Amino acid sequence: MQGRVRDPAGLRDAVNRWNRELAPGSRGWLGTTAGLTDDGVFIWLERFKSPRAAHRNEKRRAQREWWESTSALLDGEPTVHDCTDIESFGAGGSDSAEFVQLIQTRVRDREALRPFWTDDEGRAMAEARPDTIGGLFIVHPDGGCTIAVYFTTEEDAREGERRPMPPDLKAWRDNEMSHYIEEPTFYDLRNPWLFSPR
Repeated sequence: MQGRVRDPAGLRDAVNRWNRELAPGSRGWLGTTAGLTDDGVFIWLERFKSPRAAHRNEKRRAQREWWESTSALLDGEPTVHDCTDIESFGAGGSDSAEFVQLIQTRVRDREALRPFWTDDEGRAMAEARPDTIGGLFIVHPDGGCTIAVYFTTEEDAREGERRPMPPDLKAWRDNEMSHYIEEPTFYDLRNPWLFSPR
């Protein structure tokens, strides 16, 4: 889910309240990544074991009441995607990250992208970019996609971006990028709010 924020401080309080009061009763919940970009975009990425668990959580009275009050802190209706086509790489979503970057684009050929999210490719990327803890490749039902990348720190990530990529890894990445339609849009969460079951 993402949308523009009307009340950043109130939104942070609402997210903390969800983690404190609602998360303990969220059966099947695996973790949440949330945060604000510098220009006021709110990102909320929730992971569940199954669609059934996610929908069961949505139907809880406390969840509905929380969302009713929280949505008032946003400027207009947020965009929401229910996604079941998800692949993880590295350590996946990690609460130890100090910087999270989300990349959004559209998929040209979903099947052609599958070889790029194998464990072997993930290990090759981890060797070249030790600042990358892991992440998630999420395909939206409408053909868009979000790639969530979890980094040790923003400083490490920027340093990693400046280092030349090994030729074979660069060729691999260029091939991957040919399977997307649009230029990517980047959303930086410099102070991510990361929660997982205790």
